[in-house]
Amino acid sequence: MNRSQDWFRQAERDLEQAEDARRAGRHEWACFAAQQAAEKAVKALHLFLGQEAWGHVVARLLRELPDHIPVSDHLMDQAKVLDNFYIPTRYPNGHPEGAPFEHYGPLQSQEAIRHARAILEFVRLQMA
Repeated sequence: MNRSQDWFRQAERDLEQAEDARRAGRHEWACFAAQQAAEKAVKALHLFLGQEAWGHVVARLLRELPDHIPVSDHLMDQAKVLDNFYIPTRYPNGHPEGAPFEHYGPLQSQEAIRHARAILEFVRLQMA
């Protein structure tokens, strides 16, 4: 049974969560949810292609796609930005000082959501 659509639908929901968190001013959670949306979307694409993918690094997950799926340098850069939101958005020791929420604001969450949306759209087109 191919679960790629389940993974992609959850990626869409995670992106909605990122947008909700941004509106609520929880920018660290918006950034993390955006990273999760991108990660789950790319894992959905791997499943769609009949392969499994492990790990949480979106850029690596994109790199591990088959050669016949071209990933632009720009999309890879967007993934790298999102990868920086995986741990420090949640753990106080991810920064030299301060709680995670003190390090993220509207600028970061807007960027994270934009990048995640681009990755979801890339995946959507590949799975069409």
